[in-house]
Amino acid sequence: MSNWRNFLTEFKKFAGLLAEQSGEIIRQYFRTPFSVENKRDASPVTIADRKAEEVMRELIMKEFPQHGIIGEEADNHQSDAEYKWVLDPIDGTLNFICGGWMFGTLIALLQENEPILGVIHQPILNELVAGDNVSTTFNGENVRVRNCDTISDAALLTTDPYLIKQYQNFEAFEKLRRSVKIYRGWGDCYGYVLLATGQVD
Repeated sequence: MSNWRNFLTEFKKFAGLLAEQSGEIIRQYFRTPFSVENKRDASPVTIADRKAEEVMRELIMKEFPQHGIIGEEADNHQSDAEYKWVLDPIDGTLNFICGGWMFGTLIALLQENEPILGVIHQPILNELVAGDNVSTTFNGENVRVRNCDTISDAALLTTDPYLIKQYQNFEAFEKLRRSVKIYRGWGDCYGYVLLATGQVD
């Protein structure tokens, strides 16, 4: 078990390196003029998305050539490998395009298609949440979710409420929204940073 923990610790350090290197690129383009293209699914993509994923792919292929890669901006690589890295260089591209900081880089590691490690990096604030099946850290310090015993004391954070309206359970969501103490509808992946660090429920 200790050997496995050491193994996972090394993967976690490497994921931090991926986040650091991609973050350097993203910061170069933050709040600067750049062109925006639309992908086949009509979602936006920027040069920062593409270059950040490119540098992460290069690092993975150099350090772990036997690992697979599943990315947002390029074709999958060795998708039948035992270990696969899943990359989203900028989750919250619309926020990024508008100059907002509430976006992040998502990195996960799968073993036999089961997640064993997940990372969220906010490159503007330089915040890094890393979690596995045992513990979660925020900038290297252990964190945990908030204790909240009653729904009336809860802080609820979701994606854009307009997106929720597209689903049939919107009435159930509205009931939940009216029951909590605080509700906010923004955040993209940064909401999960707030959840992991005990700021929301």
